[in-house]
Amino acid sequence: MNPGFSFEIKKQNGLARVGTIHTPHGDIQTPCFVGAATRATVKALTFAQMKELGSQAILANTYHLLLAPGVDLIEKAGGLSKFTSYEGPTFTDSGGFQILSLPSAKVDFEGVTFKSHINGDKLRMTPESSMQAQWKIGADIHMAFDCVADSRDHDVMLKAMKRTHEWLPIDIAEHQKLAKEAEANGKPYQALYAVVQGGTFEDLRRESAEFMKDLPVDGFGIGSLYTTEDETPNIIKLTNEILPQNKPRHLLGMGSEPRDLFYGALYGCDTFDCVGPTRQARNGAIYTKNGRVNIKNARFKEDFNPIDEGCECYCCKHYSAAYLHHLFKTDEITGKTLASIHNEYFIVHTVDLIREAILNDTLEDYMKDFLAKYYN
Repeated sequence: MNPGFSFEIKKQNGLARVGTIHTPHGDIQTPCFVGAATRATVKALTFAQMKELGSQAILANTYHLLLAPGVDLIEKAGGLSKFTSYEGPTFTDSGGFQILSLPSAKVDFEGVTFKSHINGDKLRMTPESSMQAQWKIGADIHMAFDCVADSRDHDVMLKAMKRTHEWLPIDIAEHQKLAKEAEANGKPYQALYAVVQGGTFEDLRRESAEFMKDLPVDGFGIGSLYTTEDETPNIIKLTNEILPQNKPRHLLGMGSEPRDLFYGALYGCDTFDCVGPTRQARNGAIYTKNGRVNIKNARFKEDFNPIDEGCECYCCKHYSAAYLHHLFKTDEITGKTLASIHNEYFIVHTVDLIREAILNDTLEDYMKDFLAKYYN
């Protein structure tokens, strides 16, 4: 057990469970949707607004923070929490997905060479440098640097998975070294999650989960799960049936579609993150209990009801769909903020209700009712 970080399960029904992740910056009640603060901010929202809508934690991106403002500056400021004045638990992903999505990315045995999308500077990321950057950022939970691919080609996914497995012992060794240095200097422990890969291929997912299940890590990320509705549940289920039950699991980049949250929780994921809720909000796509709507549509011009009747978010309690429609049609930035408050609240609150349903043994009923209304 690492000081300052632990995970306890309060109730389990099948793979679905309710628990608590204890971190140096506070507890996370799981299942939980984690706000995507890619560049140390959730787009269009303040952290005070995130707290008010019920968000428990945020996740920042190592690649983006490496480019600006720089991880050395964040460390000098006292770490991510002090730099941002965010008081709750924090995650960082490794930035592997963003780096390997760059056209300039060149992968070799030791890491990736790439060019900054901002100014074209040639940069290098390795398992060691990823761990060093994340420890400087100072989040409570890190993701190991993995080799990410998004492909339907089995050979492509096999190669990426094998590279991830080759890098993982290096991640762990560097993490353990930095953890000892932090302990010697009286600094809090920062947890490490290994990231299971394998895409949509069951044999690769099994192999990756088997490879990682006994490694000395604090938890697991489930990555590169860009699948169809039919594939998602099975991939999550078979992965989490292999991973140890006593460690937390984070479903990376999932939550833009509410059904993924239900599948994730039903089959044993504890936390989720996604930029989708606020990204869609900024483009006028609004979640409601009866499905996603486009607030720019003419039918909302004279709709003086809340965009989602019964919603308790700040936007729905104070403003009408007509007002939100007006803000978007006139391109007022306030519209993006109000829509983001609503969408983020909708997803955070949905996962909160999933947690309650697990406690009450009603998850399958809640899931069936929610999905029937949302997806007609």
